[in-house]
Amino acid sequence: MVTGAVSLRWLALILVPAIVVLFWLTQQNKRSGKVQMRAEARSVTTDQSNPGPSRLPPTNASPPIVLVMKSPQQTNEPEPVKSIPKPEKPKPAAPPLVLTNAESNIYPRPAANIFEAQLALSRKGISSGSIDGLMGPQTRDALRAFQLKENLRATGDLDAATKDHLLMNGPPLQTYQLTAGDLTRLQPLSPTWLGKSQQSALEYETILELVAEKSHAHPKLIRALNPTIDWTNVVAGANVRLPDASYPEAAAKAAFIEIRLADRVLEVFGAETNLLAHFPCSIAQNVAKRPVGELHVEVIAPNPNYTFKPEIFPESAEARQIKTKLVLPPGPNNPVGVAWIGLDKPGYGIHGTPNPEQVGRTESHGCFRLANWNAEYLLKMVSIGMPVRVDE
Repeated sequence: MVTGAVSLRWLALILVPAIVVLFWLTQQNKRSGKVQMRAEARSVTTDQSNPGPSRLPPTNASPPIVLVMKSPQQTNEPEPVKSIPKPEKPKPAAPPLVLTNAESNIYPRPAANIFEAQLALSRKGISSGSIDGLMGPQTRDALRAFQLKENLRATGDLDAATKDHLLMNGPPLQTYQLTAGDLTRLQPLSPTWLGKSQQSALEYETILELVAEKSHAHPKLIRALNPTIDWTNVVAGANVRLPDASYPEAAAKAAFIEIRLADRVLEVFGAETNLLAHFPCSIAQNVAKRPVGELHVEVIAPNPNYTFKPEIFPESAEARQIKTKLVLPPGPNNPVGVAWIGLDKPGYGIHGTPNPEQVGRTESHGCFRLANWNAEYLLKMVSIGMPVRVDE
């Protein structure tokens, strides 16, 4: 009995600690599992609020959109629709011709607009052709000539620097009172060569034509300046508003003339190669009839008559029928206008024209055409034997 009791005591001593240890290990395992679940829970919460690049997105999230740029050669899919540009606003109408400004009574002052620039250039002997208040190729050529003369940048634009040098020295407009003499000199112009040769003079046909040439202006500008005038019924004593265009006095004879065919420009220079005058000019339509090189002035004839030679005008049906020469009387509507400067190449010269608005074209038979007022001014500066250089 004693032995059995001792054995039970030892068994109890062994089992109790074992049971305690097993209980303790079970509790530790439970705590460890809870800690791991909390950690995973924290990890999921963090991933949902701020996912990192190496972490998977939540299972209910949309996949990211990836843009792939493809060229038309690499795919048959239609190209993305481009944004449609907004329709352009309609361009405003051209501004009306401005002839004066608020400071028109203060002189000298810079030219305020194209019209005044054309006038100011004219008063310096630089012609922009028929004055019309519009910026065109001949006005740009005239501005470039002035800019070169004044050592400015030759832009051909009426820029600020040019305005500062191109000054108006008086009012842009004048009032001209028509005279009885103006009206009596008018004559209708015959449409035929023979008819012209039988007239007493090849004068102006209309008062509008007369005052336009008198003011170096385009007839359209004269009409705009005088909207109330009926040009078919003008009487002596009527007042007409005209551009006040005038050339400076030709104080000295020119040293030489330079004609640039490509630019269709004739320029006059003094002994020190200083620019005295600048004019647009027409040149021969036929390239073979354009003389190049140095020529010389041989004849100076103001208000000349004109000898019509039928062989020079093969395009004219009338000329082909006429067998003899005709002599046409002087006048602004004479084929060579109011001035003839003959050159030492037979048949060639510098002269005026009955159509000043057409100067600058390639339409002559070989001579160099100027507006009548420019040919008349040039006549005052040339001399016999003076060189005329013609450049391509």
